[in-house]
Amino acid sequence: MTGAPTAVKKRSRIQIRNRRLILDAALEVFSHQGYRGATLDQIADEAGLSKPNILYYFNGKEDIHVSLLNQLMTSWLDPLDHMNPDGDPLEEICAYVRRKLEMSREFPRESRLFANEILQGAPRMKPHLETTLKTLFDDKTALIRRWMEAGRIAPLDPRHLIFSIWATTQHYADFDAQVRVLLAGDDDVFDGAAAYLDTMYRKLLAP
Repeated sequence: MTGAPTAVKKRSRIQIRNRRLILDAALEVFSHQGYRGATLDQIADEAGLSKPNILYYFNGKEDIHVSLLNQLMTSWLDPLDHMNPDGDPLEEICAYVRRKLEMSREFPRESRLFANEILQGAPRMKPHLETTLKTLFDDKTALIRRWMEAGRIAPLDPRHLIFSIWATTQHYADFDAQVRVLLAGDDDVFDGAAAYLDTMYRKLLAP
């Protein structure tokens, strides 16, 4: 006879707060040091907690990193997922560009975390890429292709269009140090980027 299922113990407010503190500290460390360069000692120092305290909540550096990546994937895919099949194609794509650029403005550390993982060959994120991202990517490229075949936007390879959007928006987060040196004194980096990218994609995709 099977016993009753073990109840999952609810985390206390302090445990929830400490986990968030650790993940935020780890995000800061990983986004600057990369996975290989980051250490538990650095994460503990950034969080203001002891190393044993970190290990109470997570089973080491990889566990923290995977937790961050899993958390990141959902929010990272949302803008693409929200592309509306019933909307105006040009407006939907330009809105996607704006959302991706806004994410680079609001979440630069998350963007660098993702970029660092991909540069290493995606050892911890590959299952997500092969399932969740690939399924969504195939779905949205098929949608864009239908729009193109209907003559509603210019005919291009929709796969490379999405790659181009990723490259031109995430650049502002992943290469932030370079952007700020080259645009020193420019107070509206993201506003200027938004205007430029909107103009570029509208001209590129105009039927």
